[in-house]
Amino acid sequence: MKSNARTRGGILNADMVTTTTLIRDRIGELVADAVRSAQNKGLLPQFELPESSIEHPQNPDHGDYASSLPMKMARAARMDPRKIAQILVEELPSSAELAASEVAPPGFINFSLDREWLRRQVDQIIDQASTFGHSDVGQGETVQVEFVSVNPTGPIHVGHGRGAVLGSALANLLDAAGFRVQREYYINDAGNQMDLFFRSVWARYLQALGRDEELPGEGYHGTYMNDLGKALAEEHGDSFLRQGDPEGVAALGEIGMERMLEMIRGDLNRISVSFDRWFSERTLFEGGDTGAYATALALIRDKGYTTDREGAHWFTASVLGGEKDEVILRSTGAPTYFASDIAYHYDKFLAREFERVINVWGADHQGHVPRMKAVMRALGLDPERLQFILVQLVTLKRGDEIVKLSKRSGDIITLEEVLDEVGPDACRYFFLARSADAQMDFDLDLAKREAPENPVYYIQYAHARIAGIVRGAEEAGLPEGAAGADVSLLSEQAEEQLIREMLRFPEVVQGAARKLEPHHLPHYALALATAFHDFYTRHRVLEAEEGAAVALARLRLVYAARTVLANVLGLMGMTAPDRM
Repeated sequence: MKSNARTRGGILNADMVTTTTLIRDRIGELVADAVRSAQNKGLLPQFELPESSIEHPQNPDHGDYASSLPMKMARAARMDPRKIAQILVEELPSSAELAASEVAPPGFINFSLDREWLRRQVDQIIDQASTFGHSDVGQGETVQVEFVSVNPTGPIHVGHGRGAVLGSALANLLDAAGFRVQREYYINDAGNQMDLFFRSVWARYLQALGRDEELPGEGYHGTYMNDLGKALAEEHGDSFLRQGDPEGVAALGEIGMERMLEMIRGDLNRISVSFDRWFSERTLFEGGDTGAYATALALIRDKGYTTDREGAHWFTASVLGGEKDEVILRSTGAPTYFASDIAYHYDKFLAREFERVINVWGADHQGHVPRMKAVMRALGLDPERLQFILVQLVTLKRGDEIVKLSKRSGDIITLEEVLDEVGPDACRYFFLARSADAQMDFDLDLAKREAPENPVYYIQYAHARIAGIVRGAEEAGLPEGAAGADVSLLSEQAEEQLIREMLRFPEVVQGAARKLEPHHLPHYALALATAFHDFYTRHRVLEAEEGAAVALARLRLVYAARTVLANVLGLMGMTAPDRM
């Protein structure tokens, strides 16, 4: 294998490789330049360059990055991939970022970062501050993320909480990656379920007044409904009873729905989930012939995608990729929930003109995906503009024991109960730690443990340690941000490894945003905390034995680590504590 050292000439303002042009992408550009150079010289035949990916080697001894491009080119070039790799190494342009590039069997090119360039990135991280990790990869594309959207008929349970955290973290990621994001909660305040809820509120209200009233058979029987009925009776007496049915039912039901929404908003606020808009389903049916519902149905009807049979009006989803045709108007003339979905997505794409919409739904909605893709085709839209994240269930545990029922009510386990027990940071971390399509076990005992095996504690303790060092530096009168430090003195392995880990953050943000996978954030946060704890254990900072200059350089590194750790915790919606 030949090592090809690189000088620091050859690129303009090399230290300013920002989060918009990642070092990974910069290496990819250098490799592409090498291919074109080799083709121009006749060292490689002319052919279209296959897609290149620059990855981190599994074994860090193989360098910081690696390319498998020579193996992808071997067939088209009709050459041994190792020979191709050798040619590309020889043709690589000089760059400030790379110290060496080496050929490795069966045809990899391994790249090692220049150590001086690496250390200088500490200053870049501090200069970028809260924007470090951000990029413009989204180029201002408008994206709506709709998530939670729990019917306002009861409290949020644990499964809803997972979707809430995933949706909000995804929206944060997309923001950081340069998309224009709107966070939306769809309030299902119309249709049969709301009628049942209103009737259930009425029944519990009458019971609280001492009347003999039965709940609707398919109504809402949770203990929270008893509490709601008693509260309404205490506040309003028999005033709604005197109004009678249906006026009293409607008026009381509206108050009950607002109470449920207040409860939902309160729980979401506790877990740092907020929305730009709370969208009422009822508004879809307003505006007569020019409203969203009437306009959307007329559009698909005019295109020939509806039919009448069995006394109902159907959407012919089966001819557009759906699994089966779907009823949109019942024989009574009442619209189905699916009709509302058609109108809602018409409003998203054609009225409000979002370029992309991401629906974060529960896994039980999987069957709805094909029919919604069919709706997109019927509306004349690219189905790929509508994306879905289907969130699997949460299993609560205490150690090895599964928690099935609420301690308070004996029925559903609400998000509020879990928040009361473990706190919002633990909820957010553990809800994020698994991909949305994987079922997750949430160990309540682990989430409360103040020990390194609890990743929430371990990560936040890293930030608290950093804050302690910063306080000590301030008391010692050292300059803010360790300004003037000579970062070239950061030559120890643990120091350089911490810098390498920090430089991965922009890659994680871009990759997670592109793939719609916010679960990469907690894994990165844990890796970064591990790198910091290792550095902290191995090397003194303020009392460095190597002298004051090294101490100041390490303090500068600590400030950079604080920046990155706070940024990733911010994207996760978690706090960055200064003391623990």
